[in-house]
Amino acid sequence: MNFEAIRADGQPGYEILLGRGLLDELADALGSAVRKALIVYPEALEASATFIAETLRSKSKEVWLFPVADGESAKTDQWLGAAWSYLGQAEFSRSDAVIGLGGGATTDLAGFIAATWLRGIAVVQVPTTLLGMVDAAIGGKTGINTLEGKNLVGAFHEPKAVLADLDSLEALPKIELISGFGEIVKYGFIADSKILDLIEEDVDDARDTKSERFAELVKRSIAIKAEVVAADFKESSRREILNYGHTLAHSIELVEHYKWRHGHAVAVGLVFAAELGRLSGRLDDSTADRHRSILELLQLPTSYPADRWESIFTGMQVDKKSRGGILRFVVLDGLNKPGMLEAPTKDMLFAAYSEIAS
Repeated sequence: MNFEAIRADGQPGYEILLGRGLLDELADALGSAVRKALIVYPEALEASATFIAETLRSKSKEVWLFPVADGESAKTDQWLGAAWSYLGQAEFSRSDAVIGLGGGATTDLAGFIAATWLRGIAVVQVPTTLLGMVDAAIGGKTGINTLEGKNLVGAFHEPKAVLADLDSLEALPKIELISGFGEIVKYGFIADSKILDLIEEDVDDARDTKSERFAELVKRSIAIKAEVVAADFKESSRREILNYGHTLAHSIELVEHYKWRHGHAVAVGLVFAAELGRLSGRLDDSTADRHRSILELLQLPTSYPADRWESIFTGMQVDKKSRGGILRFVVLDGLNKPGMLEAPTKDMLFAAYSEIAS
């Protein structure tokens, strides 16, 4: 078996297995005490879910399948309620578990199902998208969306383990793969500039899911997320740096009714945050400009329609980083030097938005 275990220290902590051909590790990740498992997955992954169920049943596990809508459409109270009913009918106990199989939206939902059933049962995350592997499945942030905003209802609930199988990315549509790079680039700017170098040196190799360069990018990204979360599990301080670019990104997703891919929205949000850092006198021009150049190299969007400013501004008001109605943004004081900008004026925000407006 070819995999590497990355430790995420926490409460009590867990391992993220990164490699290839990892599904055989799932039974061990669940542990011998787990008798029943509910696999939460989008309908497109029916074959994979069925294969996993058969494998686990051959190892004396009782397995239920719970297909959900694709993407953010699954992160609703309706799907959550349906899952609770299903768990109740199947008589799931505190010693049983949920498996999240899919992209970031699916693992968010699966984690929240586990966090809320009997005040918390185990969840093992099996992300099948790049975005899920480097971000959503790690860290224990779970939740659903409401009409008012993204991830406003949720809970902190550590997974028991995360299995990041790179083989599952080979059939991923190119647009989904590239979307995951929005988060990878974020890590490069807030914590590990080597990530940016690896992409700029050979972007084609960086996007090749079979290459060593790609595996290195995923590993570095996972390591950053795991380290930051371990230091601040409930996002009281340092973990906020992981939201770099996300205040605008979440507003875009809200305005677009979640039809934009998360990584694409983050890419635009990163350029906006860079411009905000530049306008506030905290970020140098070369680092600010590098945001746009590397994202365009990856063929990610870096602009958003000018006529949607008021809707975007309204959406930013419900961002989770706001305190007492005061907007707060993660900005850079230099490469790999994230900080917080509090209460920027609407004029400053509009000026930064004008730099990304199309």
